[in-house]
Amino acid sequence: MPELSAEPTPCEAGAPVPAGPDGSRPVAPAPDGSGPLLSLTWSDHVTGCQGHLVVDRLVRGVASGGLRMRAGCTLDEVTGLARGMTMKEALHYAPDGKYIPLGGAKGGIDCDPRDPRAYGVLVRYLRAMRPYIETIWTTGEDLGLTQDTVDRAMAEAGLVSSVQAVYRLLDDESAARRRLADAFAVEVDGIGLDELAGGCGVAESVLVALDRAQVPYAGTRVSLQGLGTMGGATARFLSRAGLRIVAVADVKGTIANPSGLDVEALLSARDAYGTVDRAALGPKDRELPGDAWLSADAEVLVPAAVSYTIDTANQSLVRARWIVEAANMPVLREAEELLARRGVTVLPDVVVNSATNAWWWWTLFGDITADADDAFAHTRRSMRELVGRVLARAEADGTTPRAAAHAIVAERLPAIVERFGWYG
Repeated sequence: MPELSAEPTPCEAGAPVPAGPDGSRPVAPAPDGSGPLLSLTWSDHVTGCQGHLVVDRLVRGVASGGLRMRAGCTLDEVTGLARGMTMKEALHYAPDGKYIPLGGAKGGIDCDPRDPRAYGVLVRYLRAMRPYIETIWTTGEDLGLTQDTVDRAMAEAGLVSSVQAVYRLLDDESAARRRLADAFAVEVDGIGLDELAGGCGVAESVLVALDRAQVPYAGTRVSLQGLGTMGGATARFLSRAGLRIVAVADVKGTIANPSGLDVEALLSARDAYGTVDRAALGPKDRELPGDAWLSADAEVLVPAAVSYTIDTANQSLVRARWIVEAANMPVLREAEELLARRGVTVLPDVVVNSATNAWWWWTLFGDITADADDAFAHTRRSMRELVGRVLARAEADGTTPRAAAHAIVAERLPAIVERFGWYG
C-alpha cells in the first residue's frame, strides 16, 4: 500500500472513538430488538493490532458488509455498521427482483492504512477470517481500503473472492462473475463505475429532497467533507446536475469558493486517499481550517468521510437545511435530535449510501448489466423511489427520515425472514 506519511503510524496509535456526550453509543437499535448474531475480535500476533467482525443477521445463510481500516476502529463502531447493513439490505428488498437481500455484517481493523505494516495486517486478518469469508460473509472496500487492495490481499490470503460466500445463491455463477468483473472494468471519464455507483445514489438522494421542497438545483450550494470514493463521485454528479460545490474538506483542511469549485480539477488532483494537491487550486479558491466545511454557507452538507463527525458541540455550527449522510454514522444521535429542533433534516446513511452495496448485487444477480448507463438509470430509479418513500413516511408519521427508515425496515424484515429464512 502506498505510504503517505513520513513517519510510520503505529497501529495502536489511534485512540478509540468515544461514546456520545452522555455516554451512549451511536448504535441503532435492532428493528426486532435482537443483538448481533456473531461478534468477534482478532488480535494480530505480529503487530498487536486488533480487527473485528460482526454479523448482525443472516438471510439464506449469508451476510453482506464491507471491511474498513482506520486507526481507532472499535467493536462498537463495527457493530453499528453491521446493523446499518441489515437495514440497507432490507430497504432495497424488491420481491420481484433478481437481487435477493442478504443479512448485514461488517469488518473493521484498528490500523492506519498508511502505516507500512498495514497490508500485512490486512492479509493476516483475512487469513483468520477465511472460514467466514468462504461461507457466510461477503465483503469489499470501505473506509481506508480500495477494492483493488482488498482483492490483492484476498488472493494472498488464499481466498477466491471477497464475495465468494454468495456464489452458491446464484443461478449461473460463471456468468454472474463475468458480469461483475466486466462492470468493475468500466470507467466513466477516468473514474471506475464501482466508485461512481455510490455517489450517483447519494446525489439522487439530494435531488429528491430538493424536488420535494421545490428548491431548484441551479444555485443550490453544497459543502462536502471528503473527496474520496464516495465524496468525489457525489461531487461530480451534483455539479453536473447544476448544483454549486462551494466547499470540500480533506485531511489538509477545507478548500472553499463561494462562486463554486472546479470539481473536475479537484478530482484530477487528488491522491488515492482523496487528498487534493493544492497546486491545482484556482486563483479564487481559499484554504480554510479543516472544520470550516461544517459552517459553510450552503443549503446541503454531505459528510462523506468518517463516522462520528457531527456531535452535540459542533452541530450548532451547521447552517445548512439538509445533511445528507454519504459516510456511515457521521451524525451522533444526540446531535441529530438537536439539529431536528433547529429545522435541519438529516437524510440517514442507511438510505443515502445504500446504492454502493446494492450496485454489487444488482450486477451480480443480473438486475443490471455491466454498463454505466444501465447502472446509473437503475440506481436513480431505485434511490428516487426509496428516498421518496422514506421522506413521505417521515412526513406522514411526523418523525425524522431515520425513524421512518427504521419503521420501513421493521415491516420488511419479517417478510424477508418468512420467505428466505435465516440459514437457508
